Amino acid sequence: MLVFKEIISVTLILFSVIDILGSVPIIIDLRKKYGHVQSGKATLISGVIMIVFLFVGESILRLFGIDLSSFAVAGALIMFLIGMEMVLGLQFFKNDPDDTDSTSVVPLAFPLIAGAGTLTTLISLKVEYSTLNIVVGVVLNLLFVYLVIKTSGWLERKLGPGGFNVLRKVFGIILLSIAIKLFKNHWFIS
Repeated sequence: MLVFKEIISVTLILFSVIDILGSVPIIIDLRKKYGHVQSGKATLISGVIMIVFLFVGESILRLFGIDLSSFAVAGALIMFLIGMEMVLGLQFFKNDPDDTDSTSVVPLAFPLIAGAGTLTTLISLKVEYSTLNIVVGVVLNLLFVYLVIKTSGWLERKLGPGGFNVLRKVFGIILLSIAIKLFKNHWFIS
């Protein structure tokens, strides 16, 4: 059943984790390197990765004997670290400098949009929210991701580095709060 409050929560959580606004400098750099960023293709591929992982990620976990609550705690820790990166300007997660694929889809779709943090968050969200509301949240984020990639040059000119920095820090605090909530809710579940 679609629940508006859940959809908004899921959308904001995924928006914070995906952090597409914080990735605009990377997108602009990809445009300079490759001359063209395939925004539609990158968005579609990242969406397929997220939706597939949302539905089969749990089965993969069971294969390794990991329960959903343990994965939620692990996801909360990863979200916490991503939030720390956003707020403090630290870098815990680094991209592979040797990954020089000739297409802009690979670094955009994975790991930038549908990276480890996003996939962990999707599974963690299944503990708190209905799958249908998560799918709607994913689709809403993908629409926003597409728009940001498509208009990244314009956004860079309008917001400037200071505007992006403020947005990144605000969503970092939100992400830290969500991570702490998930951690508290699932730390003592057996």
